[in-house]
Amino acid sequence: MLYIVGLGLSDERDITVKGLEAVKSCERVYLEAYTSILMVDKQRLEEFYGKEVTIAHRETVESGSDEILHDADRVNVAFLVVGDPYGATTHTDLVIRARERGIAVKTIHNASIMNAVGATGLQLYNFGQTVSIVFFTDDWRPDSFYDRVAENAALGLHTLCLLDIKVREQTIENLMRGRQIFEPPRYMSVSLAAQQLLEVETARAAGVCGENALAVGVARVGSDDQIIRAGTLRQMADFDFGAPLHSLVLVGSRLHLLEAEILREHAIDLESLNHVLKQDYKIDA
Repeated sequence: MLYIVGLGLSDERDITVKGLEAVKSCERVYLEAYTSILMVDKQRLEEFYGKEVTIAHRETVESGSDEILHDADRVNVAFLVVGDPYGATTHTDLVIRARERGIAVKTIHNASIMNAVGATGLQLYNFGQTVSIVFFTDDWRPDSFYDRVAENAALGLHTLCLLDIKVREQTIENLMRGRQIFEPPRYMSVSLAAQQLLEVETARAAGVCGENALAVGVARVGSDDQIIRAGTLRQMADFDFGAPLHSLVLVGSRLHLLEAEILREHAIDLESLNHVLKQDYKIDA
């Protein structure tokens, strides 16, 4: 049996009881370590699960899945995913390959940022398409996400922006020379995401995410020190949310009165937030 187990958002204790029972029954346990991260290290997981945990990097999952699936038709194997197992298409692909080999698959779900973003006070029913924002480089500044944000905005819907993670990245030189030397991990901050959004808005000029657009930044959702702050994109660009992981929400025009009330509790600056609410959403303080 191949168990695909969601770990939740924060630490080793976020696994479900059903997930923990599955892990304890497994001969091998792999932790997917490139689409997201927990806020604790592998040792903490091993101590809590009572099992050795093998880190599964992107190349292992996408190109070397034979290792993960080996003998899974005869013994139990766990593949652990931060958040919920189906937050990334890679995991769906692993399930398909397992079933092609006649391996039984059982998925155990958990919380992910896709639903935990409700902690902002924004109603999940009012979210549109989710987008990803990647690190810009000197010669690569993709903005295809802007069209999805614009479509959401046209419907008055909120947009959840998932922010880039770079793990085990190589320089062009090391890649060309075949050297297994990796750059330090990088995790996009709300501040950088807001700066990139403002840059794209300047270029595209459709009025989707300008300086006064209302947004909500979140950091370390599900942890004891999670941060939620509401304000304009300009304020987001200047605010330090601390350690990763971060996400950003662009607030749609169909903002409900109750949503606005909770955003006030998270305001970076209440006076300026009330001004935006009154001017752009016709909601008085």
